[in-house]
Amino acid sequence: MTSHKLRKVDVIFSPYSVAPYKILKDTMQRDKNEVIQELIDSGLRGRGGAGFPTGLKWKFAAAEKSDIKYIICNADEGEPGTFKDRKLLVEVPRKVFSGMAICAWVTGSTKGYIYLRREYRYLIPKLKEELALYEKHAKEFDLDFSIEIFLGAGAYVCGEETALIESMEGKRGEPRNKPPYPIQDGFLGKPTIVNNVETFASSTMVFRYGAKEYIKLGTDDQHGSKLFSISGDSPKEGVYELELGMRLDEFAEEFGDGDTKAVQVGGVAGFCIPRKNFKDTIIGEGNTTGGSTMIFNSTRSMYNVLHNYLEFYAEESCGQCTPCRVGTQQLLKGIEAVKNGTKPPQYLDNLIKLSETMKLTSKCGLGQSVTNSFSSIVNNFREEILF
Repeated sequence: MTSHKLRKVDVIFSPYSVAPYKILKDTMQRDKNEVIQELIDSGLRGRGGAGFPTGLKWKFAAAEKSDIKYIICNADEGEPGTFKDRKLLVEVPRKVFSGMAICAWVTGSTKGYIYLRREYRYLIPKLKEELALYEKHAKEFDLDFSIEIFLGAGAYVCGEETALIESMEGKRGEPRNKPPYPIQDGFLGKPTIVNNVETFASSTMVFRYGAKEYIKLGTDDQHGSKLFSISGDSPKEGVYELELGMRLDEFAEEFGDGDTKAVQVGGVAGFCIPRKNFKDTIIGEGNTTGGSTMIFNSTRSMYNVLHNYLEFYAEESCGQCTPCRVGTQQLLKGIEAVKNGTKPPQYLDNLIKLSETMKLTSKCGLGQSVTNSFSSIVNNFREEILF
């Protein structure tokens, strides 16, 4: 396990020293297969949480034979504790649009959408101004790719790409069975690429610096920089761009208040790491790439934290599959029963098994990820649930 000293970098949020639309123009002078291969070589993974290799997704979509293809930028940002994508759309939207346009050019798409979290609708006037500038450059470059804004309806499950597509088609936001995957059968039955806001912005910077420079950041497992939304018991709450590969003890020393007992890495869908494991944990290796990091000090009840998480999951479950719909309710009722003494302490072990079953049998990432926070909190802070 290789670690890098915590280092703040300025890749994604770097000033427009080279205009994003110049990056777009220069990239369009290259061979399309070469461009996709460079993205693959960069090792860039999706920054929304799933972490699928971005270059491979683009390559598979480019290989699909279809007269119509779609590009969707997932700006739903429903993960609790995450607010990095909003900052990107406010400060460097041209990098996001350029990434979408390069993706469209190499895959053969002519239509793109920004699936915008409804709570971010106040951004629309400014985004439309920026889109007008993009359209001017696209016309100059003879690029037939337009981008529209689509407002989401506030459902956490629509952060999952197929549920997002269902909602765009006017249906109830529920995950689809896979396969087929969106790159084969996506929006309106056509090949569709869904990438996170940060993923598109990062891809622009890969083409700005080149894969060889980009992979100098990060570790063998995760290349590049990453945006972290930092909240909780921290004197430095906000969005920071850090090189992937820092140890969690370095992170806690930099952003904690000196009394950090746990860090939730990856939001509610991620893992709660106790202080005893800080030195052995590298952010980005075996952890979600979502970017939400919630810091808890010794004044926090981890029972209350877990209870809040489970209330959130139970509320946000779309109800489509039984493991998630029923499982989230039973986990919540279960820890309440142990806390009030109507169930014995050993019952927590049964609940962990239930959460692991949910991971194996739930239809989408919502139910599958419950066990991450549940098991890590129960295993590391059992005494706070029992007493």
